[in-house]
Amino acid sequence: MKRLIKFTLGAGVVLAGAAALVWVLNSRDEIDVSAPVAAAAASDSLIARGAYLARAGNCMTCHTARGGEPYAGGRSIDTPFGAVFTSNLTPDEKTGLGTWSPAHFWRAMHNGRSKSGRLLYPAFPYPSYTQVTREDSDALFAYLKSLPAVAQPNKAHALRFPYQSQAALAVWRALYFSPGVYKPDTSRNAEWNRGAYLVNGLGHCTACHTARNVMGATEGLDLSGGLIPIQNWYAPSLVSPHEAGVGDWDRQEIVNLLKNGVSKRGSVNGPMAEVVQGSTQYLNSEDLNAMAQFLKELPGTSAPGSPKEPEIALMAGSPSAADAVAPGSVAALGAKLYEQNCAQCHGDKGQGVPNAYPALAGNRAVLMPQTVNLVQIVLNGGYAPATAGNPRPFGMPPFVLVLNDTDVAAVLTHIRGAWGNQASAVSPLEVNRIRASSGR
Repeated sequence: MKRLIKFTLGAGVVLAGAAALVWVLNSRDEIDVSAPVAAAAASDSLIARGAYLARAGNCMTCHTARGGEPYAGGRSIDTPFGAVFTSNLTPDEKTGLGTWSPAHFWRAMHNGRSKSGRLLYPAFPYPSYTQVTREDSDALFAYLKSLPAVAQPNKAHALRFPYQSQAALAVWRALYFSPGVYKPDTSRNAEWNRGAYLVNGLGHCTACHTARNVMGATEGLDLSGGLIPIQNWYAPSLVSPHEAGVGDWDRQEIVNLLKNGVSKRGSVNGPMAEVVQGSTQYLNSEDLNAMAQFLKELPGTSAPGSPKEPEIALMAGSPSAADAVAPGSVAALGAKLYEQNCAQCHGDKGQGVPNAYPALAGNRAVLMPQTVNLVQIVLNGGYAPATAGNPRPFGMPPFVLVLNDTDVAAVLTHIRGAWGNQASAVSPLEVNRIRASSGR
């Protein structure tokens, strides 16, 4: 009995200590929202600055449901743990930010807490937004308060047990979230620091371009690539010259890609096309150049002495080498399907058409070990965003109803092994998995 009592007491002490530690870690750098704030009309310049920053953060894309009012929320963000619905950011007093103060909004950005103090789910990327300065947060808030109020109640999240509980979220935050405003690197110039601030803060590029663990947390800010959960797109590494690293690119080509969605060295598709469509095309040249400098100088982005690669897609020779990675029957099928469906645009030797259809020969997006993006594009089509610099982009039609899993695998295996390309084969099982995940 004494041993049981001692064990129970000991376990209680351990649990109490763990709970206290979780509470302390969740209270780090907490924002005081108790002080009254005198209401003051925001200046036009502050609102304009906030509108620009909202573009930089691509806020409207997530906080607008399809066919809904801008910033009124209601869009479902699917996660491996269930669905999270975005909140109403319009100044409606009952369902939006109408009764919030700048301090409440700053706490949401910096600490990941709602007005009531409730912990927010990191589908709202506060692990990145915590780096945003108070000044920029206040400008964002001024802009959102200037919007027309929309009375649209927020939808309850649909998360599975135990992920729907505040206790579980508090443990997650204690393990993986640490608040802190961006601190400039004094060894770098102001332009590099501005680029780092935009990429790692409002741009929240880490949310896609860094791998997540089983608990859905990104490990650091390494930007080394990762599969986007549920969407089944691979956000390529921004530090690898073999994926989407731009260390050997001319800075203007990086700016063109972010501004127009296309450049001489590449084009964007998939989720990155949405980023350009809703965000980066609206940034000014100073910020785009700052981001370009930061991305060019990421560790590992250049491979000294390596030849420059042909045009790539997705930032998103010999007649055939497919026989080296696939049986003769598969290689023959892939070559036939390519001739019938692909050669008209991409060329009989995978050379592509400049400013229209990307080359496939030597294309690093084609050669990456991760093949999910290739399967997605063949099944569902690939489209660059319409921008001021590229208002009528060329696109690729979907083949989801034309090619079966074996066909898609065969033609991709052919492309990855032809014209000097030397990449592994794609299996029908890989294609089936992607098709099934998209309900097609």
